[in-house]
Amino acid sequence: MADAPAEQAAAPPPAEQAPAVSGEAVEGGEAGPSKKALKKAEAKAKKEAEKARRAAEHEARQSAAKAAAGNTEDLAKDNYGDSTHLTKIDAERVKLRNLSDEHLGKTIKLRAWIQNARMQGAKMAFVELREERDWAIQGVVAASSEGTPVSKQMVKWIGSLNLEGYILVEAKVVKPQEPVKSVKVSNYELHISKCYVISPGPQVLGMGLAVANRPVTNFDDEDAGGPVEEVKEGVDNLSLENVPGASMATHLNNPVMHKRAPVQQAIADVRLAVRKLFVEYLEARDFVQFEAPCLIGAASEGGSNVFGMPYFDKQAYLAQSPQFYKQYEIAGGRKRVLCIGPVFRAENSNTPRHMTEFTGLDLEMEIEDHYHEVRDMLEGVLLHIFRGLQERCAEQIALVRTVYPSEDFLLPKPGKEVRLTFAEGQALLRAEGPEEYRNVSDEEDMSTPQEKALGALIREKYSTDFYVLDKFPEGARPFYALEDPENPKVTNAFDFFMRGQEILSVWHPLLYRLSSRD
Repeated sequence: MADAPAEQAAAPPPAEQAPAVSGEAVEGGEAGPSKKALKKAEAKAKKEAEKARRAAEHEARQSAAKAAAGNTEDLAKDNYGDSTHLTKIDAERVKLRNLSDEHLGKTIKLRAWIQNARMQGAKMAFVELREERDWAIQGVVAASSEGTPVSKQMVKWIGSLNLEGYILVEAKVVKPQEPVKSVKVSNYELHISKCYVISPGPQVLGMGLAVANRPVTNFDDEDAGGPVEEVKEGVDNLSLENVPGASMATHLNNPVMHKRAPVQQAIADVRLAVRKLFVEYLEARDFVQFEAPCLIGAASEGGSNVFGMPYFDKQAYLAQSPQFYKQYEIAGGRKRVLCIGPVFRAENSNTPRHMTEFTGLDLEMEIEDHYHEVRDMLEGVLLHIFRGLQERCAEQIALVRTVYPSEDFLLPKPGKEVRLTFAEGQALLRAEGPEEYRNVSDEEDMSTPQEKALGALIREKYSTDFYVLDKFPEGARPFYALEDPENPKVTNAFDFFMRGQEILSVWHPLLYRLSSRD
């Protein structure tokens, strides 16, 4: 049977027509992508190319390590690798925060994240190991001349581990020749003899730790992110000024790295301490804690700033406040109650004073004789929180200030709390304030610049950033605020201030009248 004739070579397809750019229309078609869209596409392509390049480099390093391992017998092969249910280290477990001279020369075990890893020649590698927050230490792994307990293969394997992998190590605690400045635990280092990977880190980090530890730089641009070099090279210093931050979108897309950032853990520690101090102070004064619902059948504070949602065949709302439920507790027979829980406000405003979700610390109490009972209780709990934070969270606050700089928050000494009437505050402005406030009136409310100027004066005069203004003029409060029976030109209303900014305002008449239990 004769062979069939060979097919003719297919002609190459015609080149595709390049798309229009900068919004120019393609003949017979729609307008092309905008410059912004092209810029985003270009940035995305560069990002993907960089990821691919780094993945290839990592694969090459791993292949080289495997090839080296295949050339000679690895006498330390049981001392490193992936952790399994059979992996066991009998040494004492010690947290980095508890490391001291008593551990020198001893072998310990540690579970930590790889903050940095680098080779130093063919026989030595350095790794930075981090526990919670910024507690990190330098680890050294050096090949033994006998090939055990550490071999060259083990050194290469550890030096090529991905950043942010979670590992278990056995190591001897030693004194370095000089303090290691790149880590918090600088006066000790670990000489590693065993290393097992519990959870490997990704080949490419979406956001590096140093970037996650910087302030958010952009709340709108999805493409703003951390630098490639930082992710590739590891962390030399979490507080470097030249490390750029990442956008909010990048933080939200990398929640684990966001949570691992020392500054975020410090902030979380401070938040938890605030809750503990709040409860501690009030329970010592006979307040009883209760739980208020978050899903309710009616808007708790009225208005339109409420999140509604279907509840089967009915309408439900996320609670704006536990207000009703606090009052139910008092009407139900309790004298003093407190509650802690999430609060939701549908406030579409981009200011520091508006949040759609936050944790509310609430209290409600029966007033027996005078509205100053409320003032003194609120002042007491806030000062207890502020003083407690300075005492219990000094380390966390110092860490936060490396990222978000601020001055020390000055507090009055116990028994020296600053409580001024509105008229006294205005008099201080007239006497010692800026020239433009020399004629301020006792019958008109303060403007925001006036409040800040008064805050600066009080800080200078009384050495405190926290103070109370009482007895606001009638014209500066709603018509239903209770007038002072001794001076009807002022009301039983007070504000709390921090650094010249109002943080609390109380003027509701129900707070100042004795309530029945009906």
